[in-house]
Amino acid sequence: MSLLQLFTATDAAPYAWSLVLAGGTVVASIIPLGAARSAANFEMKDMAAPRAMFERFPAWGKRASWAHQNSFEAFTLHAPAAVLALIAALHTGPLPRLAVTAAFLHPALRLAYIAAYVGNVPPVRGLCWATGLLCSGILYSEGLKALLNG
Repeated sequence: MSLLQLFTATDAAPYAWSLVLAGGTVVASIIPLGAARSAANFEMKDMAAPRAMFERFPAWGKRASWAHQNSFEAFTLHAPAAVLALIAALHTGPLPRLAVTAAFLHPALRLAYIAAYVGNVPPVRGLCWATGLLCSGILYSEGLKALLNG
């Protein structure tokens, strides 16, 4: 089975995968944060107050911390949208191609967002953020339309 077949095996599969991959981006955001802690000479005593070491982070490390926090915020917006689209696809059949595209584009944009945030490229970061938010909005819209009309 090819990767494309795995991701599109059923009408609901793209939205389940979007949910999984979006969760993976939250986990991936730990990598630059861990690097920032390493650059700040993390020691076991820092476990008592890990946020207190924020001031020791280099500038990119502070951005890594903010990107990590924002990853949770983005996930809390996207996860219900993906679940709604998944439920709609299960009950009404395939959603428009736009919804499938949005489902897969969101996690990719979130990874690019983290890189742009840590790398201090504000225009790319802003574009990734806005487009990722639009992707979640599309899933909410298409999922609701399908359920209300189906």
